Amino acid sequence: MPADQPPTTTLLRDLVSLPSVNPMGRRVQGPEYFEGRVTDYLERFFRGLGVPVERQTAAPGRDNILARFDSPGATHTLLLEAHQDTVPVDGMTIDPFAARIDNGRLYGRGACDIKGGMAAMLAAFGRLVRAKPRGAMNVVMACTVDEELTFLRVQELVKRGLKADFAVVAEPTQLNIVNAHKGVARIVLAVPGRACHSAHPEQGVNAIYRMARILAGVERFAAELRASRSDPLLGPPTMSVGRIEGGSSVNTVPDFCRVEIDRRVIPGEDPAKVGEELRHWLAKDLGTEMFYFDCPAPWMSMPALSPQGSEEIERRLGAAIDGVTGSHRVMPVPYGTDASTIARSGIPAVVFGPGDIAQAHTKDEWVSPLVNPNERPHWRAWLQPAVSRRAHLVR
Repeated sequence: MPADQPPTTTLLRDLVSLPSVNPMGRRVQGPEYFEGRVTDYLERFFRGLGVPVERQTAAPGRDNILARFDSPGATHTLLLEAHQDTVPVDGMTIDPFAARIDNGRLYGRGACDIKGGMAAMLAAFGRLVRAKPRGAMNVVMACTVDEELTFLRVQELVKRGLKADFAVVAEPTQLNIVNAHKGVARIVLAVPGRACHSAHPEQGVNAIYRMARILAGVERFAAELRASRSDPLLGPPTMSVGRIEGGSSVNTVPDFCRVEIDRRVIPGEDPAKVGEELRHWLAKDLGTEMFYFDCPAPWMSMPALSPQGSEEIERRLGAAIDGVTGSHRVMPVPYGTDASTIARSGIPAVVFGPGDIAQAHTKDEWVSPLVNPNERPHWRAWLQPAVSRRAHLVR
C-alpha cells in the first residue's frame, strides 16, 4: 500500500476482500481461514505512515498488531482497538469477499463486524499521523485476533503491559456509545457411560440417558439463575445449552455424552467460577441419584463491562459525536466485546462504531452508507476527532 492513505471506502474494500475467517474451533483448512492476510495488510499500512509498529504472536500464525502515534507534550493516551477476524461464511448468499458496493452499501463477510469500524479507525489514525494537530493525545491502535471465538488474544494484548488512559473498541453500534454489556463463560459438561451392543442395553450404561437427567437440572438452574439477581442495565444472568453430542453409532449404547453451555454473566459475577457454581447446584439437585459427571472450569471466560469508570471517555467521545451527527445515545447491549477485558486491565473502555449489529454475521452482511468521508458525515464521527481543533476525544 502506498504511504498516501486511500479513502475510507477503499480501506474497507481492501479489508473485506482479504479473508480472515475464524474457524470457530473446527478442524478446517483453506485460504480463507485465519487473519494473516489482514495482519500483513495492516502492517504495510502502518509502516507506510512511518509510525512504530509491533506484531505480537498470540497463537501460531495469528498475530496482534499495534501502531503508535506519539503527540509532542501529550499527557494522555487513547487506545483504539478492533478485531481482525470474522465469523465463517457458511450459508452466505453473496460472494463473501467481493466487497461489492450497491446503493451505498458494501457487502461482504466482516463488512459490518468489524471491518467497517476498523477502516474508520485506520482512516482517523492516518489523518492524525499526517496532520499532527497540536494538543492531541498519544494514540495506540491495536488490531487483535480470535475475538469471535475465545476473546483470549485481547487478553494477551493487555498481559504484555499495554498502557492507556482511555479505550474505544470498534463494534457496530450505529455511532452510539455502548458503556455496558454482559460477560460470557463457556462450559463443557460431560457424562461417562459404558458401551455395549444395543441388542443388550442392560449390559451397558447409557450416557445419554444420564445426561438427560442432568439437563433437566440445568434447565431448573437456568430458571433459578434468572430469578436470583439482576443488573439495572443488563438484566439477569442467563444460561443456555447450545450443543450436545454423544455415542458412536445407533446400535451401540453410548459411553459418553457432552454438552456445551453458554453462561452470560453480569457485573459482580466472576465468569471463572460459574462452572463451580453449576457443579454444586447439580450435586444438590441430583441428591441420592447422584452419579459422576465432569464439569471443569470454563474453557473461555470474559467479564461483563460495567459503566463505572468510563464517564470521562463517554463525555469526550459523546461531544465529538455530537459535533458531527448532532446526537447520540449511551446504552447497554447483550453481546460481548473486547472492551470488558481492556476495562478489567485498568483502562476505561467503551464500544463505538458504524453499522448495525443486526447486520453482523448475516447471510448478506453489509454496512451503510459507504461514501467519501469528505462528502457526507457518517464516517466523520471517527475522522473529525482526530484532526479538528474542536475535537474532544483526543485532546
